[in-house]
Amino acid sequence: MRAPKVAVLAFEGISPFHLAVPSLVWGPESPAGDMEPWPLTVVAVEPGALATSAGYTIDVSAGLDALVDADIVVVPWWSDPETSTPEPVSAALRAAHERGALVVGLCLGVFALADAGVLDGRAATTHWKWVETFRRRFPSVELRPEELYVDEGDVVTGAGATAGIDTCLHLLARTAGQVVANRVARRIVAAPHRPGGQAQFIELPVPAADEDPLTEVMNWARSHLGIQHSIDGLAARAHMSRSTFTRSFRARTGTTVHQWLVAQRLAQARHLLETTALGVDAVAAQSGFGTPGRLREHFATALGTTPTRYRTEFSAPR
Repeated sequence: MRAPKVAVLAFEGISPFHLAVPSLVWGPESPAGDMEPWPLTVVAVEPGALATSAGYTIDVSAGLDALVDADIVVVPWWSDPETSTPEPVSAALRAAHERGALVVGLCLGVFALADAGVLDGRAATTHWKWVETFRRRFPSVELRPEELYVDEGDVVTGAGATAGIDTCLHLLARTAGQVVANRVARRIVAAPHRPGGQAQFIELPVPAADEDPLTEVMNWARSHLGIQHSIDGLAARAHMSRSTFTRSFRARTGTTVHQWLVAQRLAQARHLLETTALGVDAVAAQSGFGTPGRLREHFATALGTTPTRYRTEFSAPR
């Protein structure tokens, strides 16, 4: 499979971190090994020196015409949520989307996509701090501020800075498979899969020490996905009441126990389909979905495909 060509749109005063996220996940590494890097070009409205928020400048040699043959166009940042993006940028984004490129907005870059009109009538997310501004400016967009990223197929949006990493890992898994995404996540020391429905703001974003009861239960559940789990059973294992456990779980993960378990089971099922010859029945059992019907249902909802098609596309040669 040919690696997709990526164009990342940079603006005057851009945060170097935001600009670097797509390259961190999809670009080359040293030494090479986890994945074939995706060709990535940084693009500016006008080529030349571009100031960053860190006080140094970068040299951007490509202009908006570089978007013409990009498979993926990423807007990782925008300077002012109250100010519309320049019309040449909006026109270039619309043209890329209309010819079939995947258009991605990260953090405030989602405002640029909305300015271009590619989010009209669609769901999207953006940084929690600018939710009311976004809703006022773009009432035709279904904003989901509680989510880390929203995948609409040919348009994907992600919240905040580190949620950009989650969004790019999600797109890597969508394009190259979960195994590749997991390897890259390990390399950059990121969570291998945080579901898009996980909340942007969580009280304890950094995992607690291994001896923490909640962490121990989460690790135990991950290693025993093949059995059915109840909230009461997990709460008892953590030596907590049901209410304390569910409250602590949401504070830790930003999501519910059920949603978290489904995400972990999907990741496990994808891993088994990519790396083993197990039948769909066995994959459903080992990942905790129980029946092939439930596995297919969750694959259709979350991935828009079937387990068999997924295996055909992403399984490694054996």
